Amino acid sequence: MSIRPVRHLSTAVPHLEGAGVQLQRAFGFDDPSLTDPFLLFDDFRNEQPENYIKGFPWHPHRGIETITYVLAGTVDHGDSLGNTGSLGAGDVQWMTAGSGIMHQEMPKGDAGGRMHGFQLWANLPAAMKMTAPRYQDVTSADIPVEIDDDGTAARIICGEFWGKRGPVDGIAAEPSYVDISVPPGKRKTFKVDAYRSAFAYIFAGSGSFRDASKPFGVLVEKEVEGEEIQIRDMSGDRTLVVFDTGDEITVQAGDEGIRFLLVSGKPIQEPVAWHGPIVMNTRSELIQAVTELQNGTFIKPSH
Repeated sequence: MSIRPVRHLSTAVPHLEGAGVQLQRAFGFDDPSLTDPFLLFDDFRNEQPENYIKGFPWHPHRGIETITYVLAGTVDHGDSLGNTGSLGAGDVQWMTAGSGIMHQEMPKGDAGGRMHGFQLWANLPAAMKMTAPRYQDVTSADIPVEIDDDGTAARIICGEFWGKRGPVDGIAAEPSYVDISVPPGKRKTFKVDAYRSAFAYIFAGSGSFRDASKPFGVLVEKEVEGEEIQIRDMSGDRTLVVFDTGDEITVQAGDEGIRFLLVSGKPIQEPVAWHGPIVMNTRSELIQAVTELQNGTFIKPSH
């Protein structure tokens, strides 16, 4: 067994998306090889309705899969195929855009105005980029939850974890997507397939991921006796941790415990040509997609 070293660590940055939704972006539109097969991760938690209510009006997707996980509030969605629905707290939607789809996502807060959720984009290999679009809508009640003897809890959305399999299947990257909570002060080790890319995204509490025998936290500036120094602090809310190779990760939970998403997937290792929500392999494929958007042939007929 080998502990995965921490390859990259950063905090999400503020970003405007859709019709003016204020969110935090952990990664996206940078070097896709760092998180291959995953392209983008947005944290759209917000407690002020005016910062998210205009939502994500009609927009296209091609060549990717989008994974939406709602923690609080609801997200109403619709698409060019006539599908409509609403995601509530704890629900997940896994959308394979494939050859192309137009859709919209409109968030609504809960009784306290909170809208909490995440969206992850996963790349599709060249052979699957023009497949027919499809949805997998999963309710919170259908997501298995496993609780270990020490109180560590895992919601298994996709892939196999602790002997249970999540309800989302048939995904190109064969990913694992697990929502993990570790109680205060506990140290926990989790197995991760050695041949997959893996990252963690912390969204509550704090903790240190172990780099071999040493804890690895966020490099932050603090004032000590009037001087600014850089130290390794506990990784906390909205921290992205990208792991290097190995077959397990270890986390030491802080005084408030830690909750994070642990995501892994099989690297695609293909060229990426990217134009907003359209991700292909070559520039010529991007030009073709934009041309089809303009002439009305972007949406392919179902067979």
